[in-house]
Amino acid sequence: MENKLTNIQKELIESFGVAQEGMGLSPASARVNALLTIADNVELTFDEIRESLELSKSATSNAINNLLMLNRIGYKTKPGDRKRYFYSKIGQWQQAFMDSMNGLTDYNKLLKTILSHRTKENKEFNIQLKELTEFIDYYQKESIKIIKNWKK
Repeated sequence: MENKLTNIQKELIESFGVAQEGMGLSPASARVNALLTIADNVELTFDEIRESLELSKSATSNAINNLLMLNRIGYKTKPGDRKRYFYSKIGQWQQAFMDSMNGLTDYNKLLKTILSHRTKENKEFNIQLKELTEFIDYYQKESIKIIKNWKK
């Protein structure tokens, strides 16, 4: 990597990586995402990522593919250059958040279907399941309102 990371950047990558692990990312994916957020160069090649984080080719490839699948990063190519340049999609956080909220819709529909087919034998569990579906409905509506009103 042309621009070497400072000690502070390395510490931030580790801290941000640990935080993202707590949110469900694998350690390597979390570090790659952190690197693409923290590095001064906002577009990095596979080799620059691998060398900066001292990851194996396999770990780097798996992490990048995971982040691409999760739509957390993207890549672009440059004319005459076969390399892919990876970048963070942090600027698209509003759309990602809205997609996440909307993704709860199918999940909640399925929970409601499950609830409608459960027997009355376990009343306490059914009440808990119903409360969960009601909370998800409420959470979605309020979260979407918050995002829409945030810039107002």
